[in-house]
Amino acid sequence: MYEITYLNVEQNKEYEEIIKKVIYKCFEEEKLLDSKLIVTITLTTPKEIKRINNKYRNIDKETDVLSFPMFEKEEIDDKIENNNFIYEDILGDIIISIEKVMEQAKQYGHSFERELSYMIVHGFYHLMGYDHIEKKDKEIMRPKEEKVLNSLDITRE
Repeated sequence: MYEITYLNVEQNKEYEEIIKKVIYKCFEEEKLLDSKLIVTITLTTPKEIKRINNKYRNIDKETDVLSFPMFEKEEIDDKIENNNFIYEDILGDIIISIEKVMEQAKQYGHSFERELSYMIVHGFYHLMGYDHIEKKDKEIMRPKEEKVLNSLDITRE
């Protein structure tokens, strides 16, 4: 279902517990529990996420979360509809700047758990082929994110 990698960030059980429950809920919500899909999650530093952002997106700046899906939306929809999963298909990679999560939790006035959970859910839905650039797409993606967070009782406080 998921793998966690630490890139210049110390291993942390609290992070792992948050990731575990949020990814499970995302998979449950999208009816993927039996899919054998794997999401890789890398927790890293602002410096590393900037390097990755520059290398793979030609954007030379820090960000909070990056998502690298392995499938186009139509492909993942087809796999779900036809239950056509190969053992341990990788849905994609989510890379999160832990320091940025801490900063944004303070900035937005909510808990670290809420901010990290949002980054995971947000990254997951990008891997599922959703986006938020166009208003019509945002109107689909945001309610999905909020549904997962609300079902876990992770609110903005």
